[in-house]
Amino acid sequence: MLDYKIKTFEDLTNTELYKLLQLRSEVFVVEQDCVYQDIDGKDDKALHVLGYKGKKLVAYTRIFEPGLYFESASIGRVVVAQKQRKHQYGYELMEMSIEVIRIHFRETKIKISAQYHLKQFYNNLGFKEVGDTYLEDDIPHIAMFRS
Repeated sequence: MLDYKIKTFEDLTNTELYKLLQLRSEVFVVEQDCVYQDIDGKDDKALHVLGYKGKKLVAYTRIFEPGLYFESASIGRVVVAQKQRKHQYGYELMEMSIEVIRIHFRETKIKISAQYHLKQFYNNLGFKEVGDTYLEDDIPHIAMFRS
């Protein structure tokens, strides 16, 4: 199990912010070969879920209360370092993020914009797809809800 820190943008240290942006860039820009605007002006409105293995950040999400990103609470920028995925940290990270939404926002309805190839992963966590696939940064995505 990873050690988790839950932080507002204001509570992030410079090092934590640097490391989370570095992890997001490693996966979403380099590994997925996708040029897109990761720093989108929304991090300051999110709660940040940081998962550490020892002192190394290996998993991360950002979560939003209802009405800030979608009408429902939401989880985004779901990322686990490539070399750590074999440990199934993605499930643990998402379960932690769902729990943070329940505790901090007293909410159970969650919407995500999921990469389509990860649909089964999110289905296993109780998310159901709604609507058709769409391209987001040239990657097929689908809207998914959990209640």
